[in-house]
Amino acid sequence: MKNIDKNKKIAKEWFENLQNNICTELELIENKNKKSKNLFSKKKWTRDRTGSNKLGGGEMRLLRGEVFEKAGVNVSTVFGQLSNKLKGKIPGTENNSGFWASGISLVIHPFSPKIPAIHMNTRYIVTQKSWFGGGIDITPTDKSSEESIKIANFFHKELEKTCNKYKKGTYAKYKKWCDDYFFLPHRKESRGLGGIFFDYLNSDDWNSDMNFVCNVGKTFINTYRNIVQRTIELPWNKKDKLLQYHRRSRYVEFNLLYDRGTKFGLETDGNIEAIFMSLPPMASW
Repeated sequence: MKNIDKNKKIAKEWFENLQNNICTELELIENKNKKSKNLFSKKKWTRDRTGSNKLGGGEMRLLRGEVFEKAGVNVSTVFGQLSNKLKGKIPGTENNSGFWASGISLVIHPFSPKIPAIHMNTRYIVTQKSWFGGGIDITPTDKSSEESIKIANFFHKELEKTCNKYKKGTYAKYKKWCDDYFFLPHRKESRGLGGIFFDYLNSDDWNSDMNFVCNVGKTFINTYRNIVQRTIELPWNKKDKLLQYHRRSRYVEFNLLYDRGTKFGLETDGNIEAIFMSLPPMASW
């Protein structure tokens, strides 16, 4: 594959820079007009199967604050051989010649039930083939409320701009993929109010694909800043909080039962703390 080492370097550096930018933005929101400063804790980790051979790693960042009850923003770059269980199940791994994967993953569980939870991840994977994947989706506490629907409409319009700037028609495709993916079949209900989801993205124009992935990250920063600003002062009560815990339980069920990233992380000896970063601090059934 042409320029693959250069492309790996560009993607890895982007994900690391995006982590810095997102954490800075979230800290600014968290600590606005507050005397105390709640900052992200940072923890580096390495993937080490053999005791001597480092097979990549990453950095976990976790914020536990007053606005964001739990916000995790993780980056990782890992490589090596796939387990026999995954051989042939991922494109370009029929001969199990190894893999390389780099990406960013974040999940934010706000304290206020009026601020929607949000998830975003983007990644670049190289085997005998290479591709991008990722997505961004929003989960309000009360999915049917007028305010939540207004927020979701704004969120989707911004995603539509980002997708269609990349390629006409991709928003409709990625929105449907998201709706289908973030669905709990055992509950017969969606996890939230959707967004976009894409995988195996390789248009044969690497720079265009990479630019789209960058714009997904930028869209997250701009849209979520706006969403928090319009919801942070909204009043809420005990009933709202109980509904938030209920909504979070569905989040847990999806991430433990169906999430691709969770399964990939566990089956490639990823860091357990980083893999389960997405789980909320409190939930109820």
